[in-house]
Amino acid sequence: MPIGVSHFWEWPWSANRLETRMNTGFWHFWRNLPSAPQNWKATTRKTGGFFYEVTHPLAHSHQPLAERLRPKRLSEVVGQQHVLGEGMALRLAFESGQPHSCILWGPPGVGKTTIARLMADAFDAQFISISAVLGGVKDIREAVEQAQVALAHGRRTIVFVDEVHRFNKSQQDAFLAHVESGLFTFIGATTENPSFEVNAALLSRAAVYVLQPLAEQDLKQIVAAALVECALPAIENIAIDRLIAYADGDARRLLNTVETLSVAARQERLEQVTDLWLIKVLGERMRRYDKGGDQFYDSISALHKSVRGSDPDAALYWLVRMLDGGADPRYLARRLIRMASEDVGLADPRALRLSLDAAEVYERMGSPEGELALAQCAVYLAVAPKSNAVYKAFNEARALVKKDGTRPVPMHLRNAPTQLMKSLDHGKGYRYAHDEVDGFAAGESYLPDGMSPPDFYRPVERGLEIKIAEKMRQLKALNDANRAN
Repeated sequence: MPIGVSHFWEWPWSANRLETRMNTGFWHFWRNLPSAPQNWKATTRKTGGFFYEVTHPLAHSHQPLAERLRPKRLSEVVGQQHVLGEGMALRLAFESGQPHSCILWGPPGVGKTTIARLMADAFDAQFISISAVLGGVKDIREAVEQAQVALAHGRRTIVFVDEVHRFNKSQQDAFLAHVESGLFTFIGATTENPSFEVNAALLSRAAVYVLQPLAEQDLKQIVAAALVECALPAIENIAIDRLIAYADGDARRLLNTVETLSVAARQERLEQVTDLWLIKVLGERMRRYDKGGDQFYDSISALHKSVRGSDPDAALYWLVRMLDGGADPRYLARRLIRMASEDVGLADPRALRLSLDAAEVYERMGSPEGELALAQCAVYLAVAPKSNAVYKAFNEARALVKKDGTRPVPMHLRNAPTQLMKSLDHGKGYRYAHDEVDGFAAGESYLPDGMSPPDFYRPVERGLEIKIAEKMRQLKALNDANRAN
């Protein structure tokens, strides 16, 4: 697609007006267009049938930097070599000359839209872009109409849906028949896991390509190009490093920031961009973070796994990353309580109490003071002895109860608060443990009649559970001896 503001123009032969269809799918009507300035001329390129792509040359200077530097050829794309490198899947699709429907899944600013546009250029296809945030079924119908006109003139169409996860099921279903028939090639871009956000029927018709945040070296290439385009003054290396860290793998965020800095530097007539000036202009940095999105759950997963893996440094890192990204500390407190129960358990029962204390301290003190208690808890959980014996026992018991029939409570374990119940032998034969030797009724059964001991709880040889396991062996020996007699 040429640089500039592009529209699809269709000339109706019988009407004295120009119908302009923009690639967003909306129709606009103009009558008696004013003549253009003498020094301004639009250029056109036929796009199939009666459609022409019109480029306004002067629009280039008014485009955002990110748009001006958008790659025009596949060789200009920075990063994503795991799918665009020689012999990689998406590269082979470009080279084959046969486009296929796909989902581009990745965080913001990693090239999803760029790759879609390059595919349209590579296959000389009509490119129709729909925003799932603003569009709907009406836009899909209009895209179908445009694709049918293009196909009648022997031209392919690529329909690109940005933020496709924002479309509901019926809206996504509207693509199915046309993707199946080959009317157009569907490309969806999403920042969310398509397994959860894209219909299975549509997902089965599209390959999924996972795009990664841009690496530091990739962003440095982009900075170099941006500095030339924006004519930014000389910039300290440490300031470049800070700028790249601020971008957090997002090329669009990087370029928008460079453009802002360029304007600010010209206004202040700076000869050099220093790190201190950069800090002042950027202000408080917030990590790229989507509360409730994949990055959120990936980060909490990393925290949980770091605690489970007994790495206090990693646990602190992920805890602070989430706090820095805006995660609710109360949510993190709840997760730490869960970790204490699931991964430490009875190997160190103090962990659960400490996690509850940390949550209470945060409730009383708030941020930032209360966050230190959460950090203390994370470190304690990471270095504590680990046992998931209770967690596994609970899951096994729940699975058994779910599939097993409802077994009656044994008579000797039933409650007998009334004389009638006693006359029905409720509680008869029950042995009160405190009246037994060592407070243990050896040989007594507490499971439903006919049920074999399921052996749910199997303590590990770590922490307090070492002593618990020893105690359980002693009790089992007493039970076996009593039952043998």
